[in-house]
Amino acid sequence: MRRFTIGMTLLIVILFAISMVVGAVDIPVKEVVNILLGGKSEHASWDFIVKESRLPQAITAVFCGASLAVSGLMLQTAFRNPLADPGIFGINSGASLGVALVMLLMGGSITAGAFSLTGFLATLAAAFVGAMAVMALILIFATMVRNSVMLLIIGIMIGYISTSAISLLNFFATEEGVQSYMVWGLGNFGGVSMEQMPAFIIISILGLAASLMLIKPLNALLLGERYAENLGINTQRVRNWLLVITGVLTAITTAFCGPIAFIGLAVPHIARMLLGTENHQSLMPATILTGAATALVCSIISVLPGDHGIIPLNAVTPIIGAPVIIYVILKQRKNQ
Repeated sequence: MRRFTIGMTLLIVILFAISMVVGAVDIPVKEVVNILLGGKSEHASWDFIVKESRLPQAITAVFCGASLAVSGLMLQTAFRNPLADPGIFGINSGASLGVALVMLLMGGSITAGAFSLTGFLATLAAAFVGAMAVMALILIFATMVRNSVMLLIIGIMIGYISTSAISLLNFFATEEGVQSYMVWGLGNFGGVSMEQMPAFIIISILGLAASLMLIKPLNALLLGERYAENLGINTQRVRNWLLVITGVLTAITTAFCGPIAFIGLAVPHIARMLLGTENHQSLMPATILTGAATALVCSIISVLPGDHGIIPLNAVTPIIGAPVIIYVILKQRKNQ
């Protein structure tokens, strides 16, 4: 595990450095280093690109990837479903519905008396409120339904209802509203500014730290709920805390970056294949690191066209995620 941690950390550092250099504008490596160390560039635009675009985008990718990956791992373990991910409970759909209501129904702004939000802040607030509303609904059902499979099905149904509402809003919306919503739905790591970065990092770190505290009960759940309860673990409380942590991490990620697909689903399986273990003592930190590295790779690929524009993030993540899921399905079929 020590070798894996050192190797993955070095990979993240290398990918982070590459993301500082690669982009639509060709900036010499020497200038990038100088800017990052606090120096002034000969071109003011280069300073802005490095500090206000590439740096926050790379930091966002690291925390977004880690958050989605660890959320996927916890859900796959708790619900004993290798295809579980942060979107399966409708939390992503809830965020998307919130954004759809603002963009497609309210004209891109939220107004309540003297209070008003427009543009990106309105989208951010709507996505977060929508995601947290669905999470609260799931927690209410979690107190009524003890069976994890039934709760999983309820989450999927809530996601379908949200998607249906979004389709209706799209049908009656203006062309400009539909286009704005579609762009948001493509995903983008460039949604967090340097001013918003401290709040994004703090919430992400708190969520990741809370997930690490669930390592012991998650290991017990690998052997079944009855075994975990015999060890004195309150499985329902663990499940509720897991849903809260997953909900917060998914909400903050979706609010800032849009609904990012496949990272939460595929990365835990990549970490399992690399380590060859199900022990969360090693697997959870490995998943966090692998998620950060995977998100950085996706971020770099999305900006490779350079002058030709940026590839949508959700057009890149399936290239990495889909083959992994197909491999997992085929492997499970062989083992049956």
